[in-house]
Amino acid sequence: MANISGPESASVGRRDLPVLGAPAPERADAARNRRRVLDAAARLHAEKGVAGLNMDDVAAAAGVGKGTVYRRFVDKAGLAGALLDDRGLRLHERILHGPPPLGPGAPGRERLVAFVAAYLEHAVGSLDLVLLSESGTPGGRLAKPVYGFWRLHLEVLFADAGAPAPRTRAEALLAVLSAEQLQQWVVADRRTVAELGTELGRIAEALADGR
Repeated sequence: MANISGPESASVGRRDLPVLGAPAPERADAARNRRRVLDAAARLHAEKGVAGLNMDDVAAAAGVGKGTVYRRFVDKAGLAGALLDDRGLRLHERILHGPPPLGPGAPGRERLVAFVAAYLEHAVGSLDLVLLSESGTPGGRLAKPVYGFWRLHLEVLFADAGAPAPRTRAEALLAVLSAEQLQQWVVADRRTVAELGTELGRIAEALADGR
């Protein structure tokens, strides 16, 4: 997903918030192939889970050459990340332009709690993809372009709430929301998203209030 400088969130006035949008302009045939690959990957993932994201199978299902898939997405983790980017655009749009408290117009503290709930819904709904995109390559979680968006968004909100060291607090909250941790809670411990949303929302509030 592209990381494009844009207008900041309307509820804060300290920093520019990057806007995540569609891929950079490309040839019409390349754009069509990209869309066909992502649509095929989404179908295979829905049928077989992350095991369905075999690069060769995705190429066959999309009706494109294997080289097209490998050049565009490199590996399975890259394809998982692209699928997540595709699905995450709606969440990004709600964060940047949607109604409060997730979108602009609410105090930073309230927006932090809303972000936790929305991110949990997004991540747990595609948990195997998130886990693959974060762990498929060394440092994958921190290297993803979208991580920079989440971090800066939370940093702005912590600053708006008056919390010191907002970047560190943003990174601490994102560490708690890592796919590996969510998998432990949701799959192994069988905790519900609603329960986690309440508890992690309180952690976000404590981070915002802490000195």
